[in-house]
Amino acid sequence: MENGYINPAPSPLRKIITVASIAAGIQFGWALQLSLLTPYVQTLGVPHAWAAFIWLCGPISGLLVQPIVGYNSDRCTSRFGRRRPFIVIGALSVSIAVFLIGFAKDIGHHAGDSLERSTKPRAVAIFVVGFWILDVANNMLQGPCRALLADLSANDHKKMRTANGWFSFFMAVGNVLGYAAGSYSHLYKIFPFTKTTACDIYCANLKSCFTIDIMILLLVTVTAVTTVKEDPFTKQIQDDGSKESTPFIGEMMAAFKSLKKPMWILLLVTCLNWIAWFPFLLFDTDWMGKEIYGGEAKGDAHKVKLYGDGVRAGALGLMINSIVLGLTSLGLEPAGRLIGGVKNLWAIVNFILCACLASTVLITKMAEAWRQHHGSPLSHPPFNITGSALAVFGVLGIPLAVTYSIPFALASIYCSSTGGGQGLSLGVLNLSIVIPQMFVSVISGPLDDAFGGGNLPAFVLGSIAAAVSALLAILALPNPPKQVSLSPGMGGGH
Repeated sequence: MENGYINPAPSPLRKIITVASIAAGIQFGWALQLSLLTPYVQTLGVPHAWAAFIWLCGPISGLLVQPIVGYNSDRCTSRFGRRRPFIVIGALSVSIAVFLIGFAKDIGHHAGDSLERSTKPRAVAIFVVGFWILDVANNMLQGPCRALLADLSANDHKKMRTANGWFSFFMAVGNVLGYAAGSYSHLYKIFPFTKTTACDIYCANLKSCFTIDIMILLLVTVTAVTTVKEDPFTKQIQDDGSKESTPFIGEMMAAFKSLKKPMWILLLVTCLNWIAWFPFLLFDTDWMGKEIYGGEAKGDAHKVKLYGDGVRAGALGLMINSIVLGLTSLGLEPAGRLIGGVKNLWAIVNFILCACLASTVLITKMAEAWRQHHGSPLSHPPFNITGSALAVFGVLGIPLAVTYSIPFALASIYCSSTGGGQGLSLGVLNLSIVIPQMFVSVISGPLDDAFGGGNLPAFVLGSIAAAVSALLAILALPNPPKQVSLSPGMGGGH
């Protein structure tokens, strides 16, 4: 029994797969956010130094929305079930948000934005509203979806590992589809209505990607909520005679007070790990467009074209990253056993993350030297440079698979004595993910701007954080019991 909810027998595999497929729709949207929206917001006239501030909405919504939604979905008494109402509302909100983002230029133009001005204030306002709604909606959607998988597994550990494996699989599917869509430059031809006076080809491709996202998300969500039923949750008086449960804030405080030393170390290592990851997740395609291809988000038409080509190349790199992530996730458990435990595995891949982020400096200098001495400033860089950059994307899929699995697997052990529901447990670990994202969002833009406006300073900061995280994992983090599964599927998003 969990908070008055009596778990039934584990559900059939087909139901688990149906619910897990929602991850494809969620991750498709995340992939588009990570690959296309930082470059896109700069085409609206937002300076690079300020672009990261817009991403604050993700960590803030994760900090507030996910634990609150998780807590309330644990106690929802709707006749449709505990999780499905939140999943439906989240999916509809995502659809509205991506419409606002994709059509921000058109709406801004009709509201009075000038085509001649580089800054389009009305479009920026609409974009920011849509972007914030999107992050709130994604957090509202993915938490209950994961919790529903736990409910369907009914505390059967084997079933839970299977559910997590399918969730991870559909995350990879969504990533690959999203990054593939973002890397294809003629997608707008499928939806010719997307190219307008205010919306060029790059913008039209973005709208086309989000149109596909809406179609996929609504399809998998409708299929899941109509074919998988939930028993309504009924509040019960606790055995000690209390008439109501502890308020949300009280439960969160109690959860933190009950944390043992291993959990605090886990939160610290996870925090540093996300300080390392978030600069690259924010600016990876922007790095390809600016530093590797030598383009600009606005201004000279040839430079803008180079920038767009670089962004699409970055989206291709993210697709390769997702394929490596999916393949790596299948071998995490045997790899952990082979090298003496998960803390060693986490440390090794954090050193890999450190090396990859540091290598972006070398690859950038190679691209700059080629443009200066060997090639036309309007030409694509040679294969040895683009291949090296794409290799960084691919190798980073290995530590990313671990980031999406080990922290959640360890947290499921360390927090097992707190007595909270699935949503509350996720909220505790989520704080160590969203707080560093807020930190990076605040400092990365000004930091990069202070050193010339490129992306390398934030990447170097991430490399240092990854090294410290690796050392802490080796020296301070205890190994979990051997029976713990490392099946990924609880990661993704902010």
